[in-house]
Amino acid sequence: MKKIIYLIISIILLINISACSGYKPIFGSQNLQFEIADYSIIGNKKIGNQIYSKLYGLSNANKNNPDAQSIHIIIDITKEKKATVKNSAGKTLKYKISLISNIIVRDFLTETEILNYNFSPFSSYEVQDQYSDTVKLENSTVENLVSQIFQNLLIKLSEKISNK
Repeated sequence: MKKIIYLIISIILLINISACSGYKPIFGSQNLQFEIADYSIIGNKKIGNQIYSKLYGLSNANKNNPDAQSIHIIIDITKEKKATVKNSAGKTLKYKISLISNIIVRDFLTETEILNYNFSPFSSYEVQDQYSDTVKLENSTVENLVSQIFQNLLIKLSEKISNK
């Protein structure tokens, strides 16, 4: 009896696993066929390099692809940090960080503009008891905002490049 139950469970699991094998995301990075031929970073170099390195990782997958479009990318990003909540003594309790980004993607050969993307995500965080904890929280907030910019940029870029 146990062998029959194990056999039935195994068959059900096998059917479920094979049913999901054809999954493909709508905006997959496999569909983006581009190669970064040139780039420039304006503003905050550290955050701009984080975005560029993520794009460069995707671009390397198409290095030997003759159909890949060569692009020139300009990343202009600034970081603004403002105190939003202060106590009665004037000590800051909460900060708001916003990353103001303007990313321009152009065809490398013709210099025609493919994408002009402006995005300004923001997030707030509270000051912690230890300064090092506050710095860690600020850095993780910035990383999350960079990921938001990158994900939204990928969606816009895949829409523009796939339409060509």
